[in-house]
Amino acid sequence: MSATPVRATTNRTRHRRPVARGKRRSSVLTVLVWVTVLYFIVPLLWLVLSTTKDNAGLFTSFGLWFGESFAFFDNLAALFRFQDGIFAQWLLNTVGYAVIGSVGAAALATMCGYALAKYRFRGSGLVFNVILGSIMVPLTALAIPTYLLFAAGNLTDTPLAIILPSLVSPFGVYLMRVYAADAVDDSLLEAARIDGAGEFRIFRTVALRLLGPGIVTVLLFQLVATWNNYFLPLIMLNTPSYFPVTVGLAHWQNAAAAGGGGQVLFSTVLTGSFVSIVPLMIAFLFLQRYWQSGLATGGVKG
Repeated sequence: MSATPVRATTNRTRHRRPVARGKRRSSVLTVLVWVTVLYFIVPLLWLVLSTTKDNAGLFTSFGLWFGESFAFFDNLAALFRFQDGIFAQWLLNTVGYAVIGSVGAAALATMCGYALAKYRFRGSGLVFNVILGSIMVPLTALAIPTYLLFAAGNLTDTPLAIILPSLVSPFGVYLMRVYAADAVDDSLLEAARIDGAGEFRIFRTVALRLLGPGIVTVLLFQLVATWNNYFLPLIMLNTPSYFPVTVGLAHWQNAAAAGGGGQVLFSTVLTGSFVSIVPLMIAFLFLQRYWQSGLATGGVKG
């Protein structure tokens, strides 16, 4: 009779120890997660709060709190009114460059990665190694050769000077090649060929459905890269009406900083920075649904 409580107590003791160790591990991970969250959230919080202040409030109030006056709507109106509302044109340019570049880059990377993963042809290994090596080349090192190439074709200071380089994504090709090698089973392709389907139809009806999460991943990477691109538009474009938001806001910032702030544009530039990231956040949250659902579906099938 007395052995039963002892055994129960012993069992309870055995069950407590792993829980305690698990709590210690989760505490460390929780601290790391919160540090990471603060690292990303604090600058965004500072930007949001700065858009609610006027130029004087930016320098007289605490950065992570509101100023004496709430000037967000005034800053917003000034943003779209300054220089005849050219910021709206910059925003439309950025959306056009990013959408065309990311969709085109995702399409080309998907086709190229799928071909390298599922077809065997002479020189495929060399092509893949060249693409892999090009990932290691910094984009700044390619800026001057790209400019000279486009200048020879009279394409500088045109939207094509931004769109065409954005269509090339070596990392996207590498990612889709690795993803397609595992996501698309060779037996499915063989079954489709036996049924009489052509290669393009197999790619369109079979492969694309399985490559969805990879396509969205490449799309997001290229969308962010093109949206935040600064150096290439800076050297390619001279006409302000072709500027993306990054270059346009940099010009305003330089005008504000020149001569001790001859043009007081600090609150306008900060408001423009905030407005410019809102479409990117919306696009990421919208595409993330398909990304996560595709990954979950692949995990269930696995």
